[in-house]
Amino acid sequence: MGLSFHYKGRFNKKASLREMIEEIEDIATVYKWEYKTYNRSFPSQPDKDQYNDCVYGISFTPPNCESVPIEFLSNGRMSSNVHLEFFGNSDRIDYQKYLYQISVKTQFAGPEVHMILIRLFKYLSKKYFVYFKFIDEGHYWETGDEKLLRETFSRYNELLDIVSHSIQSFPIMPGEKIETYFDRLIVHINKKRKR
Repeated sequence: MGLSFHYKGRFNKKASLREMIEEIEDIATVYKWEYKTYNRSFPSQPDKDQYNDCVYGISFTPPNCESVPIEFLSNGRMSSNVHLEFFGNSDRIDYQKYLYQISVKTQFAGPEVHMILIRLFKYLSKKYFVYFKFIDEGHYWETGDEKLLRETFSRYNELLDIVSHSIQSFPIMPGEKIETYFDRLIVHINKKRKR
């Protein structure tokens, strides 16, 4: 739980992966974000439906934020090394759909970092991506409204505080099943939210 954004897409074949990586390295250096690079060029004859066991691109980690993968599989589709490891060789169809869906939680990084990341994705999506889809729980991607983003962060923080405080002050009863406890906890949290 926590404010996040979600994205998927493909790398534009007319763009340069190496150039994109270098641009992101420069940005990460300016902000003093740790980053990790992967392969800097795609295979010469990529198969749009299949992929190998390599990852291409870069990921970086702003403070108090989940890592932000700008990574691709050999077929040019956005993914990440973690997604490839967990979902890449899965026989389960319901797991395979997650291979190309990336989410990043920015809740604890704050609205300033969130805005920087949204601006970066807007820039990258125009220059390097195709078939790009982005869902922003903070609504900054669609609106550019800083006030709305800050209000959304505030609501998420308030809800996290209520849940955290409730778990600490609302103990499980001896012998109570976990499902029953969570049912009671949710009722308790909803009462606190309505106040």
